Amino acid sequence: MRAYLVRVGIDQTFGKWNAPIDPGTGDFVYIPIPEKAGTAFQRGMATDYTPFRSALDVFAAAHPHAQPGICAPPEALKDLNPHLDPDFDRLTYGDNGLRRGKGLCDLGAGDLVVFFAGMRPIQQCPQRLIYGIIGLYRVAEAIRLRDIPPSRWAENAHTRKMRHGLDDIIIRAQPGVSGRLKRSIPIGEFRDNAYRVRRDLLTVWGGLSCRDGYIQRSAVLPHFLDPRRFNTWFEQQGGELVGSNNP
Repeated sequence: MRAYLVRVGIDQTFGKWNAPIDPGTGDFVYIPIPEKAGTAFQRGMATDYTPFRSALDVFAAAHPHAQPGICAPPEALKDLNPHLDPDFDRLTYGDNGLRRGKGLCDLGAGDLVVFFAGMRPIQQCPQRLIYGIIGLYRVAEAIRLRDIPPSRWAENAHTRKMRHGLDDIIIRAQPGVSGRLKRSIPIGEFRDNAYRVRRDLLTVWGGLSCRDGYIQRSAVLPHFLDPRRFNTWFEQQGGELVGSNNP
């Protein structure tokens, strides 16, 4: 078994905003990063932020005591399309398969892709951001974009675009045991001037390939040194996985 830890979701680098999370319950909203302005899409395959704005409205209504404005995304997103990746509705994830995601190209059935995000707590919290696992894929297959027929292009953010790399890798996940977590599992802390995986988790998981659990931004995706130990830990958390981008 192999397993990679992949940062996803809108943040200060891509989108200049962080999605909200309730630090008490782990409830959160998944908001993907934006595409570059002017991105062209296959006919009828462009996505927009409307369903994600609706999810934020529902979240805000359920959390009336959230700090003012924390559930309101930047106005600039209205004019942009989301890079909907991962797409938990379709259980896919795409990557260019180059330096950062090169390891994903060799994944096979049963391997893991673990998604995490940096989210802003809706109430005062010891940490400015909460880094938490928001989803997990048990891989069904990893396939090159060039081998995907047009009839399946609507399934992933990479194939929806007019211009796409033929060598891009698309991960398809096993339904029923993959998806977005209904409640995020916190894994991070601010330590030594950066956000890192908590030391107790690094011990339980058997370690990560990144230095001292560094998870802010990585030139190469961190992988789990002992994926089976991580998998055992994850299953013990009892998190519910759902095949949808948001409730």
